[in-house]
Amino acid sequence: MRDTLLGGLTPDEFLSRHWHKSPLRVPQAVPGFLGLLTPAEIKRLATRPAVQARLILRQGKRWVLRHGPFRPIDFKTLPDKNWTVLVQELNHWLPEGEALLQEFDFLPHARLDDLMVSYAVPGGGVGPHFDSYDVFLLQGFGTRRWGIAETEDLELLPDSDLKLLRRFSPQAQWDLEAGDMLYLPPHCAHDGVALSECFTYSIGFRAPTYQEWVEAFLDFLRDRLQVEGRYADPDLSLSAHPGEIPPALIAQVDRMLRQQVRWSHSLVAECVGRYLSEPKPHLFFEPAEEALTLEAFERRCLQQDLHLDPRSQLLFFGKFFYFNGDRFELHGQGAAQMRRLADTRKLSAGVMDAELVGVLYDAWQAGWVEFF
Repeated sequence: MRDTLLGGLTPDEFLSRHWHKSPLRVPQAVPGFLGLLTPAEIKRLATRPAVQARLILRQGKRWVLRHGPFRPIDFKTLPDKNWTVLVQELNHWLPEGEALLQEFDFLPHARLDDLMVSYAVPGGGVGPHFDSYDVFLLQGFGTRRWGIAETEDLELLPDSDLKLLRRFSPQAQWDLEAGDMLYLPPHCAHDGVALSECFTYSIGFRAPTYQEWVEAFLDFLRDRLQVEGRYADPDLSLSAHPGEIPPALIAQVDRMLRQQVRWSHSLVAECVGRYLSEPKPHLFFEPAEEALTLEAFERRCLQQDLHLDPRSQLLFFGKFFYFNGDRFELHGQGAAQMRRLADTRKLSAGVMDAELVGVLYDAWQAGWVEFF
């Protein structure tokens, strides 16, 4: 698939020419690809409480957004056209979804968000909009017409949960069929409308705002700062205005903050690693039901491959590993094996470093890794 995925471009060529820069249409990026679901299967997924699903219905110039979980009858009462259902994190629910994401491993896992799937009947779509992140739109069966515009006019309609563009005039238009793909950089306006019953698979990438990074780092620092001492003013002078904050009070707090609130590159790296590997708030792991001792677990590792649970995120930077928000350090062969697990999301059966076995045993008990 890699030979066709980027339309004959190497990953280096794609990154230098298009990533974060300009759209790319790739006819038959995945030849023979018809998708991973049927209409009945996505509707069943959308009824599950743990699945994040949305239904978008277009009624003339008005768009109606509904959130799941849905009931089967909700789909039976829909019209024959102008609606779409979207399911987030398909890679958590289908092994084939996770395998599809692995085709994009020329990009850092730290940037990858999830695989979203949309099923639409004729006329269905989500309206003209833009994303603040890079996205690949891979067409399953059926046909969807995409209009795109590289414009600075990104004003949104007021009071719209869907964040739709007030104005949209496509500069280019393509009909994508099964196996075709469209890459869009951030802030590229686009509108996809189903010409027939169809599926589109969206591979999206994380792009936290600077405000989100600042809040995450301040939360991170708050949990680590231990500042001794207490405010004191033995040289307090008489104030003409008791309601006025003494300038010396502000100066003392200012000096304390400048002296005590400091950080280093390693602290920033730890914050980034924990933040990007932290599971989203709605995700929960089920502890292993099978009871294994550490010794029995190590023997099982000799016989069966291990892979990350689809909801798990394992990243590394230097000697440190970040596993679902936790940080730990490994050395030597154990570190090499853990890096392989982070890169490929699986680890072949065989002898493992004793330190690594301990880490993976804890992860297995928590439901973060599985045997297969």
